[in-house]
Amino acid sequence: MSLLNCACSKENRLRENRSDKKLLDKVKEKTKEESESVQGAVSASPEKKMDGVICYPPDSQQYELFAVIGKGHSNSSTISLAKHVSSDGLVAVKRINLEMWDRELSYLQNEIVLTQQLSHPNILPFYCSFITQQELWAVMPLMAFGSCRDLMHAYFNSGLPEQAILFVLRDVLSAVEYIHHRGVIHRGIKASHVMISKTGQVRLSGLHNAFDTIQSGKRMRRVHDFPDHTVDCVHCYSPELLEQNLAGYNCKSDMYSIGILTCELANGQSPFSDMPATQMLLEKLSGTKPRLADSTTVGEFIIDEDENADDQSGTPQERADDIFFKRTFSPHLHDFSSLCLEREPLSRPSASQLLSHPVFKAIHNKSCSILPSLLQPVTPLTDISRAPRDVSAEEEDFSRKMSEVSMQDDWAF
Repeated sequence: MSLLNCACSKENRLRENRSDKKLLDKVKEKTKEESESVQGAVSASPEKKMDGVICYPPDSQQYELFAVIGKGHSNSSTISLAKHVSSDGLVAVKRINLEMWDRELSYLQNEIVLTQQLSHPNILPFYCSFITQQELWAVMPLMAFGSCRDLMHAYFNSGLPEQAILFVLRDVLSAVEYIHHRGVIHRGIKASHVMISKTGQVRLSGLHNAFDTIQSGKRMRRVHDFPDHTVDCVHCYSPELLEQNLAGYNCKSDMYSIGILTCELANGQSPFSDMPATQMLLEKLSGTKPRLADSTTVGEFIIDEDENADDQSGTPQERADDIFFKRTFSPHLHDFSSLCLEREPLSRPSASQLLSHPVFKAIHNKSCSILPSLLQPVTPLTDISRAPRDVSAEEEDFSRKMSEVSMQDDWAF
């Protein structure tokens, strides 16, 4: 164990605790002001503004929780399907127990503040965020198809159809172009952070690791900051971000992550995900480029035995060949992936340049409303009647109230 880790005095720990408490008090104070401003703008029933837009107040009583539909922040947060009581509309609520949270509170605060500062149709927003009891709640639009990772787990085990991949990449690039223009590096672009609504709208989430390059009014040309919590995102990081040398990295790091995302969507799993971290780092630094698995590249892939596979007919390589030989991705998609995965950042195009890549001519002027038909037989989550009601919040509240009960008189027998 490092002596640096052991030398934390009691005074330092108390100072850290006071710092976190002050931060929590600031969040609560901001939430109170937010709540008061919302209450003034909200009418009795239904809760709508003058322009007809639904208003989502920072009040837990306004949201009826149903089934848990996901996890976030390395399983530290719970995402629940919920109904907005006033409008009967469906939303998603991310809940984080602050008493159980083992990271810095600034980690959560940065995500909320940055998300509120951004406004783009392809970035997942927060309708509101507030603290209720010991939990931080963030109310978001319900993305009924879930994430692209969910889709691949549910049905598309060997990857999405090419046209579906193009719709996803186009909207993700539009979001990335926007945040790069604002000076923000995402540092976490992967399939589980790409969400799809029931109408086919693609939205990018996962801004908790994002970095704002505009500091003190000036834009940083090079960044040397390494994300604090990287366990789930390290496979999508660029070589220069992982290398952490004096040259640093910039927005082009996200373009490498988009190349990894392209392979993940096409192959059904992320490149390097089955490697130890050290081997992955060496492969990336040496310039190894992941490939899209199809009839033109299947000979380059070696498939390991899968003990959990239902179909055990033939060898793993024969089963993989049977899948990959039946499909051929366009040369443009192969070129798109290769450009993003260039070892040198200067050799990678920007998000604006990639939006003009020939691969997107196939969906030129086509609406994202086509995407749901490309994802069949997967159906979006729209029927709340079959979803079980989540009583965990009520149980926790009841338990808290019972713990506060004090007996005024002694028992008399």
